Amino acid sequence: MQNEVIEYLKKHREKHLSELKEFLSIQSISALSSHNEDVKKAAEWVKNELENIDFGHAEIMSTEGHPVVYGEYISNENAPTVLVYGHYDVQPVDPVELWDSEPFDATIRDDKIYARGATDDKGQVFMHLKVMEAILKSSDESPVNFKVLIEGEEEVGSPNLPKFAQEKKDLLEADLIVVSDSALVERGKPTITYGLRGLAGIQIDVTGAKSDLHSGEYGGGVVNPIHALVKIVDSFRDENNRIQVDGFYDRIPELSQEERDALASVPFDEEKLKNELNVSELDGEEGYSYVERTSVRPTLEVNGIYGGFQGEGIKTVLPNKATAKVTCRLVPDQDPDEIVELLTNHVEKHKPKGVSVDIKPFDKGKPYVTPFDHPVIQMAAKAYEKVYQAETAYIRGGGSIPIVAELDEILNVPVVLMGFGLPDENLHAPNEHLNLENFDKGMETLAHYYYMLNDYKG
Repeated sequence: MQNEVIEYLKKHREKHLSELKEFLSIQSISALSSHNEDVKKAAEWVKNELENIDFGHAEIMSTEGHPVVYGEYISNENAPTVLVYGHYDVQPVDPVELWDSEPFDATIRDDKIYARGATDDKGQVFMHLKVMEAILKSSDESPVNFKVLIEGEEEVGSPNLPKFAQEKKDLLEADLIVVSDSALVERGKPTITYGLRGLAGIQIDVTGAKSDLHSGEYGGGVVNPIHALVKIVDSFRDENNRIQVDGFYDRIPELSQEERDALASVPFDEEKLKNELNVSELDGEEGYSYVERTSVRPTLEVNGIYGGFQGEGIKTVLPNKATAKVTCRLVPDQDPDEIVELLTNHVEKHKPKGVSVDIKPFDKGKPYVTPFDHPVIQMAAKAYEKVYQAETAYIRGGGSIPIVAELDEILNVPVVLMGFGLPDENLHAPNEHLNLENFDKGMETLAHYYYMLNDYKG
């Protein structure tokens, strides 16, 4: 039956690309309240799509934030049930002037589709929807039962989905969860992501005098909040890039030699990466490889820092306020709440005299890891290899999908991370895109996988 499904996908490819462009045109930026209606519009689009592909049940369900789209197609009580998770919300598009085409007017060039959400995650969600459509339209019986959970707040840390999943635990019951919101390690190399880093962040607001001050009258006599903030930020790491927050590393187990050997086998070309990024050197925590630093080691990064006059020319003032946004990528067994507390304690400890500091937590998510020898992961590897004709790599992803660890904990079933993006597809950046080679091969892989799962007994 897989052949009929794949033929259906090939026959309807142009139609599907047109529909994907329509989905990508919706400006569903969850972080900006000015786009709340667009977020709702994207939810409606997903619900309508589930209805169009003959799902017996599809609805938009409210949360305390943006809505969740849930759908199900249950046709065989003896078949395994797959819960497909994804998100329809996207990142802001700034700086828009760096885009080569309009962010929400999808453009195909060089066999890539360019638009915000093309790879993260509308494009990959769409691939699942079209494979489900192909199965239901071209065969009498589906090899698995489908449940679909597509949210609208992943890009802001999924703050309301854990509560939703806990309350709807019985509704979401499944034998496994499949997520396509990650990437291959390189073109043509199948990749199973068996772990993800977690996330914890804070905003640091440093306030000095009651207003901006004339630097001629007060400079040298009053604490400058920008200088104070720079001292705080500089205190986070030592000269070897080891994080200096007390207790930060305490819960992290040592990497086994087996895992370090597996990570060492992941393809990596340092010179190629430096050329792609246009940097002269790579950097990071001493004693670890680049692959380890970006997957199995925690990080602390300043994502934004600002204060004082930002306009053209110069304005000779001591600003009354300076701000930094800091996030940490976490690894098992770090706890996001504890890390925020440790960061807060560190900032208070290193706060210079003469200023006040306010610390706001945001963006928290737990790290996740699962055994890569689990049968459903090995089936996924076989499906990849059937289509890509290459051996599967097993990696731990450097990014975060906060809800994955929550769903694992709440539903207690294996989570399979089958991504079809590429590392250089500019997710979260201008000119985000999805390679259409992986659009085609990814759907073929998913079709084979769903049929292989027919034999799975959880």
